[in-house]
Parts: sequence; structure tokens; C-alpha cells
Amino acid sequence: MYVLTLMGALLAAYLVGSISFAVLFSRALGLADPRSYGSKNPGATNVLRSGSRTAALLTLAFDALKGYAPVLLVLVFGPRFGLDETAAAFVGLAAFLGHLWPVFFRFQGGKGVATAAGVLMAVNPLLGLFTLLSFALVVAFSRYVSLGAIVAAAFAPFYQALIWGPEPLIVAIAVMSLLLVWRHEANIRKLLAGTESKLGQKAVALPPGPLQNVDKPHALHHGQRHAQHPAKHHGKHKKGHS
Repeated sequence: MYVLTLMGALLAAYLVGSISFAVLFSRALGLADPRSYGSKNPGATNVLRSGSRTAALLTLAFDALKGYAPVLLVLVFGPRFGLDETAAAFVGLAAFLGHLWPVFFRFQGGKGVATAAGVLMAVNPLLGLFTLLSFALVVAFSRYVSLGAIVAAAFAPFYQALIWGPEPLIVAIAVMSLLLVWRHEANIRKLLAGTESKLGQKAVALPPGPLQNVDKPHALHHGQRHAQHPAKHHGKHKKGHS
């Protein structure tokens, strides 16, 4: 009974985590798909680059909630089925994995910062607050959200081990932290190269629809003229080098 209950909770959490609120809220508010511009990451930071703070805040809140709610439900109702805090932490990890590889969106998910924060807040509110404080301080001084996420993710398991001890649930926290840092691999390279976007910086996105190819007719026409008069172009080129 315990194994079936745990497997059911893990599956349910993964499915909840697979809901991409960045895509859903962007569609509802008539915005471009966040997977089509900027970092192409379906998360609150990239949605903010669209210029809609409402969509970004809604994405942030619901991405955090889908990590928080499954863990809280296990903590409240799990004990009667034998599920403890460790089981709750792994349920949170399952929700986090759903965000990274969502079954409903062809396994093209985000980086999991907000969802991981929701999981930590539910597992241990103080651990969540310490981690969020680390994130906020780094972002406040650097303006790099990715750097704040990487630092906070690296510190989370150490906070747990140093303050509350190496409890079994630290395994789930450590795996989540490692995956979060790994998902920021491209950001790490950009940070080292000095090309990473800062908080609030808008990304240049292609306009939707036929306007994306607005320059193609001109390029095609130029190519046709070149093909029709190859000798003329070649003659000019030769004259220029004589």
C-alpha cells in the first residue's frame, strides 16, 4: 500500500509540474510563446521580456505553487498512508522534473527556479526563506537572475546540512539543486563571456506571422536579378580588381 501510494503521489506531482503556466498565460494574454524569443525558456524571467509584468507575475506564482502544493498535500495527508517528510521532498522533486520535462509540452520545459523555490518553502519554510534571501541578494547586486538562481541552488543543500543536519530528504534537495545548475549551463557560459541579459532587459523577438519573412521577397528578387545577369555582375567584380 505504501509503495502504491508513493508512486501515485510521485506521478500526480509530475503531471502537475508538467503544466507550463508560462505558455498558458502567454496564450491567454495574447503574447508570443515564450519558447520563441529571448532564452526560449518558459519561465517568469523570460516572460517578463515580453513586456507584460502581469503574465510574468502569474507565471512566477503558479510555477511556485505547482511545487509547493504537492509537497504540502503529502505533508498534511501523507502520514495516514505512511508518507513522511522524505517522501514529500521526493514528491516535490517529481513536480520539479515535470517542469523541466513536461509531458504535455513535448518535454520542452523551463529551468525550474520558481518550482524549486515552492518545493523548498513547503519542505522547510526556513530553508526556503534562506535560499530565497540568497537569490534576492545576488540579483539585487548583480541584476543577473541566472546568477542568483545558480548561487541559491548551490547553497540550498548546504543550508540543510549545516543547520538541520544531513537528513534523508537532503538527497532530493541535492538532486534538484544539481539539475537546476545544469539547466543554467548556457547562462553560465554567457556570464563568463559577459553577454548574459540582466533583469528587465527586453529580448528582441521576431514579429508573429508573415512579418517574420518581410525581407525574404527583397532577398529573393535580388537573387533572381543576380541569376539573370551573371555576366554583368561578374564583369563589375572583375573590373573592380583590375
